[in-house]
Amino acid sequence: MIELLNRLLKTPTETEVVEFKEAKNQFDKNKLGEYFSALSNEANLKGLKSAWILFGIKNDKSIIGTSISDKQINEYKEEIAKNTSPKIGFIEVYRINYKESYVLLFEIPAAPAGMPISWKGHYFGRDGESLGALHLEEIQRIRNQSIQNDWTSEIVNGATIDDLDSDAIAYARKQFISKNRSLEKEIVKWDDVTFLNKAKITIKGKITNTAILLLGKGESEHFINPAVAKITWILRDRDNIEKDYQHFTCPLVLEVEKIYGKIRNLKYRYLKDGSLFPEEVDQFDPFIIREALNNCIVHQDYSLGGKINVVEREDGILTFINAGDFIPKSVETVIENDAPEPLYRNPFLANAMVNLNMIDTIGSGIKRMFVIQRDKFFPLPDFDFSNNKVKVTITGKVIDANYAKLLIRQKENMSLLEVILLDKVQKELPITDEAAKLLKSKDLIEGRKPNYFISSKIAEIVNEKAGYIRNRGFKAIHYKNLVLEFLDKYGTASKEEIDKLILDILPDFLDKQQKANKVKNLIYSMSKSDKTIENKGTNRNPVWIKSLSKQA
Repeated sequence: MIELLNRLLKTPTETEVVEFKEAKNQFDKNKLGEYFSALSNEANLKGLKSAWILFGIKNDKSIIGTSISDKQINEYKEEIAKNTSPKIGFIEVYRINYKESYVLLFEIPAAPAGMPISWKGHYFGRDGESLGALHLEEIQRIRNQSIQNDWTSEIVNGATIDDLDSDAIAYARKQFISKNRSLEKEIVKWDDVTFLNKAKITIKGKITNTAILLLGKGESEHFINPAVAKITWILRDRDNIEKDYQHFTCPLVLEVEKIYGKIRNLKYRYLKDGSLFPEEVDQFDPFIIREALNNCIVHQDYSLGGKINVVEREDGILTFINAGDFIPKSVETVIENDAPEPLYRNPFLANAMVNLNMIDTIGSGIKRMFVIQRDKFFPLPDFDFSNNKVKVTITGKVIDANYAKLLIRQKENMSLLEVILLDKVQKELPITDEAAKLLKSKDLIEGRKPNYFISSKIAEIVNEKAGYIRNRGFKAIHYKNLVLEFLDKYGTASKEEIDKLILDILPDFLDKQQKANKVKNLIYSMSKSDKTIENKGTNRNPVWIKSLSKQA
């Protein structure tokens, strides 16, 4: 380790994979996390095993030593493990007695192939010795590594065609024929080996991981260990308490239909705006169920060893969850491009599923899910990409009648993208600056980042004028006059009394802390700038009265 330290000290400057810090007795945990993410990602991009951050050394390489304790080091490790995604930690932390001072060497592992490391949801990188956001191109370079090494195309040692399910092969052949009607007479003459090769499920007669996933016998799942071919259906009641469940495994080409059969797809009846006759629809469109489930199979990151979950709630909510990040990163981008994805995590599996008519390659599946929900006036699909998972939630009912009215009345005037973005605002989900600019240009929203709300025009359409006023709030003079009226009537006002007077009528989009700050700023303005009130109490326990000069 002394030799390593000497080599690191000989570098002319700090680099993308080496950082020196004084850190004499402590170091900010959040900043350490940012450096961890950056150095780990840069080590990956440079093809190195690890990167280094050294404590007790100045930028000019002079040794000053550090007194950071083992307890502090353990706290750093815990913080890193808790807030990085995917969760990794230091390979080792070395304490070295060097020139009569202690130096700490933190060895940071390179980001795993295909998985850039984030810190609290953000990807960091280095430009020379400067810390900053990891460039999108670099993020994609790391992600593409897993695509270049396609697990689903790998040959399974020891597996033969006897490990595949004959019923699954027969069903797959029917699906292949439905995609290739012009070749039907030829396809029916192929033996199973020829068919599997032609459908690109096997490679030259050898069994692939894809073949096991889609067509393997139930007992063949062990061939792909530690990956799993498992989908779990869970039924929960309105309070999210589990009532029933069932596991499904190979062959997935057949299990998809069984899972579809488990989902209680009830009829939903509602009155369209201005109509006396009820509309009756399935809670969940069959296309949406199959699209979401097959997307889970094709996009699952099998290297993580997780299973796919389908969670059905009795109050009409269906959730699909698979492991791995969402490669396109933005649903809006997918909708706007309306084209096939240029990259798949599992290209061999994706190609096989296309050949078996399980998915398509025209890139319209997700867009069609949104269109179906919009046309039924149901809430749009929710996509959550946190915790290195893709979670898609489908709601099979009208939740907000006013929002449904908006979709009915504005269907011809709003693009699908505008509907999606406005749906996010209604659900109080974050939107990008570009999205906010678009919605404001169409007079659909008001407010300032991150507190956007529907505009007065939309509020009038959906009969939410009162909600609009609650969000917009009043001008400052209105709140100030309320305080002065209170003082005219009662003479004095404590902090608690002013809070009770003002807090409940502040805009709804403000959170508790923002409302408290608003009141604080209001009182400061009245006492310091307007000089209409003054404090006769203490700073800790103020007692506000009308300013004597103003009264005079």
